[in-house]
Amino acid sequence: MTLEDLGYNEIVEQYRRTNQFEPFIIGRIIAEHKERYIVKNQEGEYDAEITGHLRFTAQNRSDYPAVGDWVAFTVHDENKGLIHALFPRQSMIERAAVGKFGEKQIIGTNIEYAFIVQAVDRDYNLNRIERYLTISHASGVKPIILLTKIDLIRDDELAQIISTINKRLPDIKVIALSNETNVGLDQLQQNIEKGKTYCLLGSSGVGKSTVINNLLGVKAMRTDAISLVSDRGKHVTTHRELHVLKNGGIMIDNPGMREVGIADAGSGIELTFETIHELAQACKYKNCTHTNEPGCAVVAGLENGSIEQAAYENYLKMGREKEHFEMSLMDKRKKDKAMGKMMKNYKKNNFFKQK
Repeated sequence: MTLEDLGYNEIVEQYRRTNQFEPFIIGRIIAEHKERYIVKNQEGEYDAEITGHLRFTAQNRSDYPAVGDWVAFTVHDENKGLIHALFPRQSMIERAAVGKFGEKQIIGTNIEYAFIVQAVDRDYNLNRIERYLTISHASGVKPIILLTKIDLIRDDELAQIISTINKRLPDIKVIALSNETNVGLDQLQQNIEKGKTYCLLGSSGVGKSTVINNLLGVKAMRTDAISLVSDRGKHVTTHRELHVLKNGGIMIDNPGMREVGIADAGSGIELTFETIHELAQACKYKNCTHTNEPGCAVVAGLENGSIEQAAYENYLKMGREKEHFEMSLMDKRKKDKAMGKMMKNYKKNNFFKQK
């Protein structure tokens, strides 16, 4: 295996040369376990942790390594590593952290494509797909919809689902797959390029781990059946992990997500709801909420049928979530700043008392 097999490219190499990382070993984070990391390179895998300096200078969670990151590290005690530096990320998929005020959770880094996985028998939800699309668009990652468990519904039902998606999301590629019969597996493999990094986004029980196993050609990931009591997937995948596939593609698996919180700092919502966003440019008022203002082009589009009611409602809901997260983030920064100022004054007063 070479670094190129792990996705190493000219951008990473240029940063290594510019920052004179010759004394260090270069590797990629392939797994994370509570601030301990598995780093892989052409020589093998290393159980690593970050230096005290990296920990001390980290401002927030995004300053810590994540699965998909390129790092500069040293080796000691055979397969033990110490991470000294984190390379700039070419992309980063993140969502609002569950139950944490104004914080984000990194799903993966340096990713080119995201497979949004939905099981057509139980998990299929177009509104949820739009949520995954939004976090993908906000990260500059190209989304592909992957419908699984197609062997559990009739062909006409599948055709109706695909037609509905194509009508609402005409520019997004859709692949239909059965993990049991492998129907659609060839099409999936044709959309995975050697050296490119992909990730799987979806709820528990939609077949993400089975997709990985089928692409690897071996049963590397544990799988479980859907709970008959709750009709929910079990959290079989407990951590993020990067795999190099048989055809040379690179895939990051993720634990199932029951909540897809919007923390869109870019144009994710606008790209997901492109039709609505374009209509909004013609609204009479710049601060239009697209609900009841006179001269609202979005409401007019809803009335004349150019916008679907469900898409409109999802757009408004995610917009409110985005605003709420941004307000929470501002409040958190103010509190952190106030706490930092208080600690600085405390240390300063303590210093003069000791004098």
